[in-house]
Amino acid sequence: MSRIRRAIWRIGLHLLKVALIPLENLNPRAYMKLYVPILSAYGLHLNGFPRYISLRARFDDFEHITLGERTVISKYVILLTHDYSLTTALIAIGEPPSTDIAIKREIKIGSNVFIGMNAVILPGTQIGDDVIVGAGSVVRGIIPSDSIVVGNPAERVGSLRDHPERWRERREGSAALADWEFGLKHRVTEN
Repeated sequence: MSRIRRAIWRIGLHLLKVALIPLENLNPRAYMKLYVPILSAYGLHLNGFPRYISLRARFDDFEHITLGERTVISKYVILLTHDYSLTTALIAIGEPPSTDIAIKREIKIGSNVFIGMNAVILPGTQIGDDVIVGAGSVVRGIIPSDSIVVGNPAERVGSLRDHPERWRERREGSAALADWEFGLKHRVTEN
């Protein structure tokens, strides 16, 4: 795709995203029914339907990103598919290239993955199924299925299946709220 055409497509996407802001806040389910086909038209590869993708998430190159079923991409997440550090390294070792050189690598995210706010997913990352990526984490490499990863660099700190009672207790706790429906928050459990 030519640079001009790509720029026009990016501007078009930005305008569509601005138009979707009210719907994202008022009815996330309806918003997702509109936003996901737009992302797919821009080249994002989907293996199922994501649960939620924030308008404020940043996708470097849709064509190099694959998302699985029920994936959540929170606000301010960056999915970075390119890396220009090679140019810096070549200059440092006395072999400057005639122009900047980018390395592009795909990002693959499995099913039932939650990526917290401000996480950065680096080029070449592969995230398995049933994974939680903590807010602010910087993720690279292969993250196995059934993992909880946090930090910079992200490290595996546990498994989702290790302590099922922890998840059940949280579901029953006073802070647990069900999804937005009809503009009102509903408690998960009835008292």
